[in-house]
Amino acid sequence: MGILLALPLVLAWPDAGRLVGASAWLHEAGRLAGVLGLSMMVVAALLSARIPVIERWFGGLPRLWWLHRGIGYAAFILIMLHVLLLAFAALDVSLDAAIATLFPPLSALAIWAGWVAWALLLIAIWPTLGATAQINYQRWKGLHLLAAGALLLALAHGLWLAPQDALWWLLGALGVAAIGWRKLLSPLVARRLHEVTAVERIATDVVEISLQPLQGRMRYEAGQFVYLAPLDPAISAGYGEEHPYTIASAPGDDLVRIGIKDLGDASHALQDVSLGSKAWLEGPYGDLLKPLDPSRRQLWIGGGIGITPFVSGARARARRGVAGMTHAHLFYLADRPERAYYLDMIAGIANDTVELDVTVHYFSELGPVTAAFLQEHCEDCAAREAFICGPPAMIAHVRKVLEAIGIPRHRIHAEVFDFL
Repeated sequence: MGILLALPLVLAWPDAGRLVGASAWLHEAGRLAGVLGLSMMVVAALLSARIPVIERWFGGLPRLWWLHRGIGYAAFILIMLHVLLLAFAALDVSLDAAIATLFPPLSALAIWAGWVAWALLLIAIWPTLGATAQINYQRWKGLHLLAAGALLLALAHGLWLAPQDALWWLLGALGVAAIGWRKLLSPLVARRLHEVTAVERIATDVVEISLQPLQGRMRYEAGQFVYLAPLDPAISAGYGEEHPYTIASAPGDDLVRIGIKDLGDASHALQDVSLGSKAWLEGPYGDLLKPLDPSRRQLWIGGGIGITPFVSGARARARRGVAGMTHAHLFYLADRPERAYYLDMIAGIANDTVELDVTVHYFSELGPVTAAFLQEHCEDCAAREAFICGPPAMIAHVRKVLEAIGIPRHRIHAEVFDFL
């Protein structure tokens, strides 16, 4: 990705010997800002394509989405600089020339394509700036369609003004390919149709849905997640909408099982999904439980519905046995006993294998988990590789606790789905 940002600047870098006067320097700075801004828009599109190999390069889809967001903001700022610097460069001629640079006649379609691209990009990122209330999922998806339109118009702007430059054609091909994959090909190629065969009530606001593959079994590992799009016409919300959910079944199981907590309109509707209804699954993504050192003992810390990757890890131990698996100690952080989803099942697996231990911590009784609590129940926790999944506040607190007991940051892995 760094090459896509560096190469355009190298190819478009001006010959300083030919630049005379402040206006010439401002004009070239404005041009370079536009080149880099458009390049960043293409990179942001590539990062949003949800291609598994790219996801793994960046350490998981949540991290990739945050990078996508930051690059999108940077692209918007550079495009604004592009416009302003070109206008300031024209001021050396006259104020009228500067205004004409910004707002030429309507026949200058290339310039107006750039303005429309900027307007669409502004609309797309505005809700993410905190200026408005949080938008619902459907509007969020619609805004990303606007961002895709902004990219296509920005590419047209660049190709129109510099059609002889192969760089723009390369960027254009990459941008169109990313949008085409995400919007057209991915729904056809990357999704697999499944049938809902069971809905088990885990708690008053949590269900586990079992899905039978209808188009070939999906290969996954413990700790991965999928995008689920229900096709049940009877649900109250979320029909056809894709949302990320962690897999709770063991790799190799005949059924894909997903634990879903009632946290929004779509997850609320899935609490009553119909048996026999269909759903698309896309994935798998993520590698939360993939260790840096497979021989190192592991420390699992889960809370809320964030327990599901460890449910998959526990079930994997029950299915495969302990061969090739290192010891894992799970700390289950729950508010109170009735919020400890899957606890009985996990404890049963722990009783049957020497490679899994479980310790429960109830916030209502003990307050936030402490380093002393972890060390009391797992003496070698500082030497382990740690994996965390749960609400953002819990993850932030646990990270500090783990660092306090001496676990270096590179041995602490976390996953939280607050990027949508």
